[in-house]
Amino acid sequence: MNAPSDPPCPAETAWRILPQGDRCLIISFGDRIDASVGRTCLAAARKLRAAQLPGVTDVVPSFVAVAVHYRPDGRGNGPSCTRLTASINALLAEGIAADALDGRLIDVPVCYGGEHGPDLPEVARAAGVTEDEIVALHSQPRCMVFMLGFAPGHAYLGVHDPKLDIPRRPSPRTVVPTGAVAVANRQTVIYPNRLPGGWNIIGATPLTLFDPERAPASLLQPGDSVRFVPISPEEFERIREARP
Repeated sequence: MNAPSDPPCPAETAWRILPQGDRCLIISFGDRIDASVGRTCLAAARKLRAAQLPGVTDVVPSFVAVAVHYRPDGRGNGPSCTRLTASINALLAEGIAADALDGRLIDVPVCYGGEHGPDLPEVARAAGVTEDEIVALHSQPRCMVFMLGFAPGHAYLGVHDPKLDIPRRPSPRTVVPTGAVAVANRQTVIYPNRLPGGWNIIGATPLTLFDPERAPASLLQPGDSVRFVPISPEEFERIREARP
């Protein structure tokens, strides 16, 4: 008996689905980083998780795409690439309610410059503004948590003012301190623990970004909005010492 044929895929969609190896599909929603595309990725990932498609093992959103990891089964019990692609297309064609995604607003205190932000002077020179202006550009507007990656609790946030379109450092550091707040390419990352990194460190937060004993373990979640709040070195030490 012949196996049933795979269902056809829609001819045109607002997304593209491409295989990434033999156990992952990448759903691309665009090629530029902005909040609307990011929210669409988060909403699509949430819908795919809720659908619990057979064989899917993980759904991971990023800036402009969603990775769907699956377990193929040569005996016909798991999804083929074509059948899973068709199922995803049909599901997303029902509609992606990006506006329904309502993240939290979280204040993140940051001590800018000095020992906590050794790259702030260099970032200001590259942007052609003062250090105080960099702090204002970074802290005044809210920014969105697009994704977690690289390490547990490692948040990627943006998109900032074009003046903060600063490239990464030519040589990455082998160790970046816990809580370091760093910028590059109009984005911010916050290092949840001691890690290597090549972003420009402009400050640090005394908050605990990742705690496996906490639920959820990561302080910041995709879809959250963050407001960076400038604090003094004295406030930094007070908050850090008051942590449980």
